[in-house]
Amino acid sequence: MLIDTHTHLGQLRHNDPGLTVEQLVQRMDAHGIDRAVVLAVENPEELDYYVPSWQVLEWCARRPDRLIPFCACDPRHRYPGQFDPYPVLRRYVEAGARGFGENLCGLPIDDPLQRRVYDACAILGLPVLLHIDHHINRDGPGLPGLERLLHDYPGISFIGHAQYFWREISANPEPGVSYPKGPVQPGGRVEELLSRYPNLMADLSAGSAHNALSRDPEHALGFLERQHGKILFATDVLAMSQELPIVPLFRDLPLSPEARAAIAWGNATRLLRL
Repeated sequence: MLIDTHTHLGQLRHNDPGLTVEQLVQRMDAHGIDRAVVLAVENPEELDYYVPSWQVLEWCARRPDRLIPFCACDPRHRYPGQFDPYPVLRRYVEAGARGFGENLCGLPIDDPLQRRVYDACAILGLPVLLHIDHHINRDGPGLPGLERLLHDYPGISFIGHAQYFWREISANPEPGVSYPKGPVQPGGRVEELLSRYPNLMADLSAGSAHNALSRDPEHALGFLERQHGKILFATDVLAMSQELPIVPLFRDLPLSPEARAAIAWGNATRLLRL
């Protein structure tokens, strides 16, 4: 069993048509992936087009045996502070959404407007998938904003993802470097936060997670064994031609059966109540 907790459907970039439902399932089959989370994109940052929650729900309903919908909303709707995300997200949950994401908002990670969304997610019991980089869900060195969220919202499972999350797998990452190279220094904040807060998880998607593991394979094996209850297999696939190096990396790592099963499907099954 293999569950991918980070995929996309539809056109997101002007020069690529993206994936149809049928194409995503084909890619899943080619890599031995049984089920996949499909994320909504409702923020203008990073990508060219939106893929709204209602569309994700409609597409996933075509293959409910394979696809699991998430929903999203931008906290900057309406005049500042006047948007209430709760009734919007509640409607998506009633239609089948299992989580919130992908959060691609170009605000600080714990901005008051963002917290209105987290407040709604806490009531609705939605895990929140956070893309963290230099502009999206901005945070300081050592991820202090993320730690504030973990402390203030113990009932939300936050899922860390992207460059400025995964570079913190190493102590003292070089400022401004999205894909650090070389051996991982002990004492990275990612492992510290994963160990300290039961409500933090991390997904293995995209070049950021692959870089964090492949830059130091010996550290990667120990890290995944120690944190196997907090890690989610994921790819961030969004195109037919996209390479997915995390698949062979995860397949070839000599993990214990317990760690492999937890990362491949067990943690996702528990988190999403599958």
